[in-house]
Amino acid sequence: MAAAAAAAAVGGPQPPQPELPAPGLALDKAATAAHLKAALSRPDNRAGAEELQALLERVLSAERPLAAAVDSEEAAAAGGGGGPGAAEEEALEWCKCLLAGGGGYEEFCAAVRAYDPAALCGLVWTANFVAYRCRTCGISPCMSLCAECFHQGDHTGHDFNMFRSQAGGACDCGDSNVMRESGFCRRHQIKSSSNIPCVPKDLLMMSEFVLPRFIFCLIQYLREGYNEPAADVPSEKDLNKVLQLLEPQISFLEDLTKMGGAMRSVLTQVLTNQQNYKDLTSGLGENACAKKSHEKYLIALKSSGLTYPEDKLVYGIQEPSAGTSTLAVQGFAGATGTPGQLDSSDEEDQDGSQGLGKRKRVKLSSSTKDQSIMDVLKHKSFLEELLFWTIKYEFPQKMVTFLLNMLPDQEYKVAFTKTFVQHYAFIMKTLKKSHESDTMSNRIVHISVQLFSNEELARQVTEECQLLDIMVTVLLYMMESCLIKSELQDEENSLHVVVNCGEALLKNNTYWPLVSDFINILSHQSVAKRFLEDHGLLVTWMNFVSFFQGMNLNKRELNEHVEFESQTYYAAFAAELEACAQPMWGLLSHCKVRETQEYTRNVVRYCLEALQDWFDAINFVDEPAPNQVTFHLPLHRYYAMFLSKAVKCQELDLDSVLPDQEMLMKLMIHPLQIQASLAEIHSNMWVRNGLQIKGQAMTYVQSHFCNSMIDPDIYLLQVCASRLDPDYFISSVFERFKVVDLLTMASQHQNTVLDAEHERSMLEGALTFLVILLSLRLHLGMSDDEILRAEMVAQLCMNDRTHSSLLDLIPENPNPKSGIIPGSYSFESVLSAVADFKAPVFEPGGSMQQGMYTPKAEVWDQEFDPVMVILRTVYRRDVQSAMDRYTAFLKQSGKFPGNPWPPYKKRTPLHPSYKGLMRLLHCKTLHIVLFTLLYKILMDHQNLSEHVLCMVLYLIELGLENSADEESDEEASVCGPERCHDSWFPGSNLVSNMRHFINYVRVRVPETAPEVKRDSPASTSSDSLGSLQNSGTAQVFSLVAERRKKFQEIINRSSNEANQVVRPKTSSKWSAPGSAPQLTTAILEIKESILSLLIKLHHKLSGKQNSYYPPWLDDIEILIQPEIPKYSHGDGITAVERILLKAALQSRMNKRIIEEICRKVTPPVPPKKITAAEKKTLDKEERRQKARERQQKLLAEFASRQKSFMETAMDVERFFFSDSPENDIPMEITTAEPQVSEAVYDCVICGQSGPSSEDRPTGLVVLLQASSVLGQCRDNIEPKKLPITEEEQIYPWDTCAAVHDVRLSLLQRYFKDSSCLLAVSIGWEGGVYVQTCGHTLHIDCHKSYMESLRNDQVLQGFSVDKGEFTCPLCRQFANSVIPCYPGSNVENNLWQRPSNKSLQDLIKDVEELQGRPGAFPSETNLSKEMESVMKDIKNTTQKKYRDYSKTPGSPDNDFLFMYSVARTNLELELIHRGGNLCSGGASTAGKRSCLNQLFHVLALHMRLYSIDSEYNPWRKLTQLVEDMNSQLGNEEQQAEVPILYRDVTSLLLIQILMMPQPLHKDYFTCIVKVLFTLLYTQALVALSVKCNEEDRSAWKHTGSLKKSTYDAEKSYKVLLSFVISELSKGKLYHEEGTQECAMVSPIAWSPESMEKYLQDFCLPFLRITSLLQHHLFGEDLPSCQEEEEFSVLSSCLGLLPTFYQTEHPFISASCLDWPVPAFDIIAQWCLEINSFTEKHAEQGKALLVQESRWKLPHLLQLPENYNTIFQYYHRKTCSVCTKVPKDPAVCLVCGTFVCLKGLCCKQQSYCECVLHSQNCGAGTGIFLLINASVIIIIRGHRFCLWGSVYLDAHGEEDRDLRRGKPLYMCKERYKVLEQQWISHTFDHINKRWSPHYNGL
Repeated sequence: MAAAAAAAAVGGPQPPQPELPAPGLALDKAATAAHLKAALSRPDNRAGAEELQALLERVLSAERPLAAAVDSEEAAAAGGGGGPGAAEEEALEWCKCLLAGGGGYEEFCAAVRAYDPAALCGLVWTANFVAYRCRTCGISPCMSLCAECFHQGDHTGHDFNMFRSQAGGACDCGDSNVMRESGFCRRHQIKSSSNIPCVPKDLLMMSEFVLPRFIFCLIQYLREGYNEPAADVPSEKDLNKVLQLLEPQISFLEDLTKMGGAMRSVLTQVLTNQQNYKDLTSGLGENACAKKSHEKYLIALKSSGLTYPEDKLVYGIQEPSAGTSTLAVQGFAGATGTPGQLDSSDEEDQDGSQGLGKRKRVKLSSSTKDQSIMDVLKHKSFLEELLFWTIKYEFPQKMVTFLLNMLPDQEYKVAFTKTFVQHYAFIMKTLKKSHESDTMSNRIVHISVQLFSNEELARQVTEECQLLDIMVTVLLYMMESCLIKSELQDEENSLHVVVNCGEALLKNNTYWPLVSDFINILSHQSVAKRFLEDHGLLVTWMNFVSFFQGMNLNKRELNEHVEFESQTYYAAFAAELEACAQPMWGLLSHCKVRETQEYTRNVVRYCLEALQDWFDAINFVDEPAPNQVTFHLPLHRYYAMFLSKAVKCQELDLDSVLPDQEMLMKLMIHPLQIQASLAEIHSNMWVRNGLQIKGQAMTYVQSHFCNSMIDPDIYLLQVCASRLDPDYFISSVFERFKVVDLLTMASQHQNTVLDAEHERSMLEGALTFLVILLSLRLHLGMSDDEILRAEMVAQLCMNDRTHSSLLDLIPENPNPKSGIIPGSYSFESVLSAVADFKAPVFEPGGSMQQGMYTPKAEVWDQEFDPVMVILRTVYRRDVQSAMDRYTAFLKQSGKFPGNPWPPYKKRTPLHPSYKGLMRLLHCKTLHIVLFTLLYKILMDHQNLSEHVLCMVLYLIELGLENSADEESDEEASVCGPERCHDSWFPGSNLVSNMRHFINYVRVRVPETAPEVKRDSPASTSSDSLGSLQNSGTAQVFSLVAERRKKFQEIINRSSNEANQVVRPKTSSKWSAPGSAPQLTTAILEIKESILSLLIKLHHKLSGKQNSYYPPWLDDIEILIQPEIPKYSHGDGITAVERILLKAALQSRMNKRIIEEICRKVTPPVPPKKITAAEKKTLDKEERRQKARERQQKLLAEFASRQKSFMETAMDVERFFFSDSPENDIPMEITTAEPQVSEAVYDCVICGQSGPSSEDRPTGLVVLLQASSVLGQCRDNIEPKKLPITEEEQIYPWDTCAAVHDVRLSLLQRYFKDSSCLLAVSIGWEGGVYVQTCGHTLHIDCHKSYMESLRNDQVLQGFSVDKGEFTCPLCRQFANSVIPCYPGSNVENNLWQRPSNKSLQDLIKDVEELQGRPGAFPSETNLSKEMESVMKDIKNTTQKKYRDYSKTPGSPDNDFLFMYSVARTNLELELIHRGGNLCSGGASTAGKRSCLNQLFHVLALHMRLYSIDSEYNPWRKLTQLVEDMNSQLGNEEQQAEVPILYRDVTSLLLIQILMMPQPLHKDYFTCIVKVLFTLLYTQALVALSVKCNEEDRSAWKHTGSLKKSTYDAEKSYKVLLSFVISELSKGKLYHEEGTQECAMVSPIAWSPESMEKYLQDFCLPFLRITSLLQHHLFGEDLPSCQEEEEFSVLSSCLGLLPTFYQTEHPFISASCLDWPVPAFDIIAQWCLEINSFTEKHAEQGKALLVQESRWKLPHLLQLPENYNTIFQYYHRKTCSVCTKVPKDPAVCLVCGTFVCLKGLCCKQQSYCECVLHSQNCGAGTGIFLLINASVIIIIRGHRFCLWGSVYLDAHGEEDRDLRRGKPLYMCKERYKVLEQQWISHTFDHINKRWSPHYNGL
């Protein structure tokens, strides 16, 4: 009844009963809490406890079925009350009140926090959090720190990095199990538990009562909410709904954990207390609701395939805990089947398995089975059931965080770890079924890595909970669900099963959480030792590994190409690496010392057993099945690596761990098969299997896999070779490589197993393999440092490498605890020993280079090892690259001019255990092969390459280096020919066999071979054939027969029974290659020995007869003290000489024989007629050679042409400050020779040249772009810094753009609009900049070019519809064409000649010319083009940057825009020249400028608007107005802008563009002179306003005295005093004192400083004017010193009278040339000002003082260390949407913080970055992406990644901060970026543009 009432009160759906007023709830919560707390504090507190229980019963009742709330929201609505949410709110409020015991909850929290003994940080984070890892401080490789602890600790000089957490993690600061205490941060260094006071009992008393009920309530909710999914698809929707409803409860728990240690220990008590759990959850008792929830719990357990251990009623009896029973070999018995028959407990297996047809999943039957690990779960505490539900609900993030937040509590940590282990099997089952396995994997690892990284804890759990048993069993079970029958070897009868790599489990890497946990615990020595000691576990583990043995079998396609290329190989390689190799490395790291020998013996023993089982299962005898290969032999590799370790570190005797010969033979077969298959794959024999087979061959040798794959394989083969019969081994190799038939003396042969085109590369493959096998010492005696060095040299020889790619390419021992970790000292020291650092070079326009390491010269000279390079190359081209670099080094250092061969390198000595390997070099079989090959090469048989010869010589040399010294010459010479009747060579020593002459050889040849036709040599000799045979005719040599023979001997030795097995098998499969019917036997006369063949080869290679002369004949010293270097450069000739010398050194006989051979004058090479066919091939070779040379020559010529073209055309690539005018070849357009002829242009499309005409105009290729660079100039020298704290902000009001804006709006407030628009220039922001590459084309050609681009379907980086294209000649980006005005190139001399008119006349002319209205020329093609280009210019920038007038669409707007375009281009050119004209000359910027053409276009359009002569400022400048007052009188209309407020440069452009073009030079000078008078007056006025009252009166006085002198008009003192006296009549100087201080500069004015002020005021105008003159009239700009710039420019402009040379201190006033009496006109100008300042004194003053000295624009200054930027911005909230952006970015021009791609800040389909680029840069944006450290450029509708300006200590970028190393500012790169921004060359220099579709 009470329950129903409670439900009614909180408003859930309730049973229909009369409603009762709820008793306790009406009271005030706080009072109730206080009352209860008091009651509980009494010694006898039973009554209080019962009362509290009753209250909690009501408040936390789970009677409101949550499931109903989830299933239908209507139910909640119907139930009245506040719906499902309100009840929870209410309950939480109650809990908070009760915990606080009547006080305030916040105060309670603070009180508890005070008792926090915070020794550990324990901050838990989720995926994507930025954390740090310091390898110097970490004990466990998984150690991580939160940013705060990292920065508070001292890690200077440590090996640390920042990383983005993948799965989530927790901060380890303060945990000495995981990291060294020296790395703790300041907060966690103090072991503070001692000085924390004891927690008062009553503080947490209420919590102990309330929390159990609260947690039980939560568990009930979880039980209620979980519905067993019907069709095996968890309805994630429902689960998520339940979780959403529970969000507040779990958050509440999470907040409790954050209160610190005191509260955590209470929670631990509650969670682990078994009694509490039993009382509350047993489901006994009368509460129906509790019963129901208990039933749901049992159902959930059952449906999970788990059993509840005992009957519900017998509750009290404790069972032995699950998992104590011992473990036998694991099989599988699901909860459903009987123990004998095996069934999977996965529901999906039963329906899915039959559909698989032949590849039916295999189920293993179980014998002795301990099921408890897999199927029994029994919960005894809240913690255990909470974890159970956490897993059921697939690890909700909130729950995971709560469980992890509790970990700093030690007691909890142990309990939780045990619980986790107990649930391990259940976790695996849930994971396999999960649809979100990725997320779930991450969350599992998030938890397990915190538990298992701690060695102490891992050891404890291993001992108490069978952790290892559980893990191995669970892994085995997991893999058993996806086994299939292996098809390797014997498809029908194979008993072996392998994992199916196509299954989701492997494809999606679902197993990795479990494997990574396993690897993690094996890294602890104590745990690994238990594993290695436990024989049962080792057996099970080898069982597990054998599932991967032979997986992903490849069968060679022989007929058609495979239809579907499976990509399963990724899964297979990943699985072998992660599930087999990494645990192996983990175990190996604990087998480092002698004491651990026993472990190795165990592993090796069980490994061999597993291998034996495998051979039996696949029915393997002695021949591998043809055309099959698997790259996965983990058992072989385990065996190999443990052997290697045993010999290297544990001093074990190798033979004691090796099996018998037969087993060795079997072991060798599969790894050898892989080596042969690699050669086949590279010979394109597997092409029909698709690209994926190449992928496998590459992955097998790739740096992350090679030391777990190819290295162990080669090592195992080396071990087998050292213990097996060498002849057997060698013949096996050639047989596997299928080249046995090729090894014949005959010139023709038949190969039964190989196509002719593959023979050569397979032979090369076989020899290369032998060379590697015999030369590689990785596991045969090299120390770790030597290995590291060899690896590093090999990688550096292929290519220069960055530091990070080297780290990546050098195979490290994958186990993180091993000796050589990347970044450890040995890596750095070896690197500095073998390589030089090449700092990044910056060629502007070149690609951004990274810091590279390149091999030192002595490395090339002594250490370059081609064998290692071949072993480590993934791509064959890298071998070639290494050889090319080696050749280049030898040429450069003058060591060897020709084409060198791979150098021969002396090897490190072999470890004694492997000495047997060298027997391979001293076996007859190999000698016969070498002899045969030398002979074939000498005789020019087909299919042999220089590469083969190289390898043959290499093997001979190796043999000589490693010869046995026993052989004494005498003994050998006695029994020479007698001893060998049928064999080729007498003994097995190479030294003596070299000199053995072979006279005749019997060969099997096809009947067509030339050998058959010849007479038998017997007819000529006296002997009969019979006697011949005894005198040393070598028999037909069959490798195969040899191998059979040996194999048979061994088998017979080992057992007789094996005989019956072997014979039939071999005979059925193999017919001896000789048995093909059309072969016949022939006998060849050879009469050569290896030595004689070598000497003849020397002749052949050098192309001269008798080229070889034994060196010791001249200098006997050579033999006594041979200086044979360890390392030798040279080609084949030097190699032969070296070998002969070594042979002579090793035996006197050889020396004698060499001398004899040389004495016989060598007859021409034995019978060898060049057949026509061979001649043809020779000619072909020669022709090819010639063609190659021709091609080289052409290429070189082309390259030099291209270079010179680049130098002339692509000046973009050069810096814009190059001061050398001589290297700039002037383009036709701007040349300065005054020629009268018409300008001639070349069209780069049709190639014709001619003038530009009205009807067929030529145009200049241009790029128009809007630019706000000018607006970014600031007036202070200090560059602005990027803000990196909250205090620093950047305000844009001191930028040029802002100042000009303010000025214009001020003028518009007080003056007539049309006049305002002629008084200033716009375009500081969004001005149009025009640049050209200098190439011209006919406009009609251009149109057809655009058409063709439009139809071109190739994806271009630009948009043709927007008119974009690339210049057809230099491929520079462009988007318009400016027509060239017909007429001469530079205005004819005529216009340049001075006309001797007086200034007055010129002024009249100018006025008259301006008065003529310009009619638009008739409709010609030219005029049409002019119009369209004007349209283009207008459309380049946004409307807001064009329209400034108050009346929209007024013509004044266009007028203003047009002359401002000219202004923008002039100002920008000035900036490109560095802000002044001191350097003079036509700078590179000038070359790209097309101002002349642009001026014509603008002038043509400006002339359409005539300025009403009333308002023409020219009048006001040159005439005195009679009646001033009449003009100022009419007040009702707004006045015009006073002339002194107008911008002089703007006036200049207006005046010039209003004149008819081309302009006469005299008129230009006249306009400049007149305007200069105005400018000078403005300077004087500004100066007068700047100084204070006393100065003014003083000057006024001194100047007025000189007024009457003759040059008064040219003395600034007089003029200044006049200006002051005129302006004093108005109110300009009368001001309140406060304002005064701001304007007035405190300096005392001296005549010098005044003169400087006036000059500086006028300079900007002079610079722009000079530039304009330079472009219009082609006059050169003189260069000068900075201090004389004013005088040089003024004389250049004709302002200075010519005779003016002498006076030394230059006075600016001497440039004045007044058109009317100076004082009159100044008075007139001042009058305008006075009448304005009557009303607006302050504004009047502000408008007079203009800032004319702008500094050059700069990007923001960035801090030295990237971390400062990252830490401030990556968590900063966006000002627009107040969220932390996913991809934050910051604008480097103005410092604005924006969200990249953030949908939150999108406005009208424009994302924030694009929007900002339009507002800040008129379409150009430069953003630093905070999370990636790269800079991205937005230009209009395209964007590109520019690169990074932050590099690490090795000069490398770290894009996306993947490596997380500290990054430092690279000033050169930033300069390049700034330069490209200022010069507007982003489009030309960066090549990779893509459209951004407004989505950035």
